[in-house]
Amino acid sequence: MSELRDGKKFEIYKFVQGYSAGAKAGRAVFHGAADVLTFGLWEVIGTPVEGTFSGDEMAYEVRYDGESRVDQVIALKK
Repeated sequence: MSELRDGKKFEIYKFVQGYSAGAKAGRAVFHGAADVLTFGLWEVIGTPVEGTFSGDEMAYEVRYDGESRVDQVIALKK
């Protein structure tokens, strides 16, 4: 989302701060092994746990100067 205020450009960036590819792969291997070792019972615990630890929603407002360089960054949600 972009807008102009007082002759300066403002943009809001929203994203989910998640896990690296290596961390995701390690977690997938663990959950797969836990499913096999518990004959599928791990799903009862593992699925809600994964939903809770899926990442944090972040939002930042970025202000640009007259030459389109970043002038200020404000955390809106972290």
